[in-house]
Amino acid sequence: MHRRLLLLLLPLVLGACAGPGTLERRAGYTVDHTHESPSHNSRVRHLVLHYTDGDEAEALTALTGPRVSSHYVLPRGPEGRVYQLVEETRRAWHAGASRWRGSADINATSIGLEIVNAGPDLSAAEVERLLAADEASEIAWAPYPDAQFDTLIALAGDLIARHGIAPTNVVAHSDIAPSRKIDPGPAFPWQRLHEAGIGPWPRHATVARWRARFAVAPPSLANLQRALAAWGYGLAVTGEADPPTRAVLRAFQMRFRPADYRGLADAETAAILWALLARYRPEALSDPALASPGPL
Repeated sequence: MHRRLLLLLLPLVLGACAGPGTLERRAGYTVDHTHESPSHNSRVRHLVLHYTDGDEAEALTALTGPRVSSHYVLPRGPEGRVYQLVEETRRAWHAGASRWRGSADINATSIGLEIVNAGPDLSAAEVERLLAADEASEIAWAPYPDAQFDTLIALAGDLIARHGIAPTNVVAHSDIAPSRKIDPGPAFPWQRLHEAGIGPWPRHATVARWRARFAVAPPSLANLQRALAAWGYGLAVTGEADPPTRAVLRAFQMRFRPADYRGLADAETAAILWALLARYRPEALSDPALASPGPL
């Protein structure tokens, strides 16, 4: 009796103890974990921040349905709780059609983090109308509470440390899909996130130097497009203020100059962009067109 019980329990014990140097019994075969290669790394290269554009219940209903998902959801509660909906090793469906630094499959290389936030106080159609009419100041955006933001810092910091995510790959949904998305919006405190050690931010002195230069001779629109593409946006160099360029400028300004995100090219935006390149991607400034961007 005892022998039969032992034989019945043995596969369960082997499976429960599976790990390096052990045997793991699976259906129809056994996996030997004795040898483990060090030649691997995390599949995760990007951390994508979203807002839910709705309340917690709506977000959880949508993100546990058949069409979209994210790895984590941050509620607004003060207790530091987060929901994990998808294992980090699995691909969540949160980025959609997207591009960053030449990669067009961000879902495959990212962790998606949805922050419960109501977003703008208007419908999506009305927001788009106001943005197109350069009337962004008419839009009110929901704030991000301090307790929620503190939880975000803890979670994002942990993810970045475990997966080795570069600061420049901590991105907004609007960065990777600027023609479709505007989240997490201009109310999101990106500078505070940087000050907590997460994500990029330009040095003030470098911005001031480029601002002084561009006040006299701003870069051409084509060179501004080149610089935006060098930063990471999937943007073609056309030399024209076309809709994709306006969308990318709006996304960039929402993040780094939220006081004015109309998507218009100006010396301040260019100064911030060149200061970011100087700090995080100095190799881009070896391009003569960006090293000496020239006048309009």
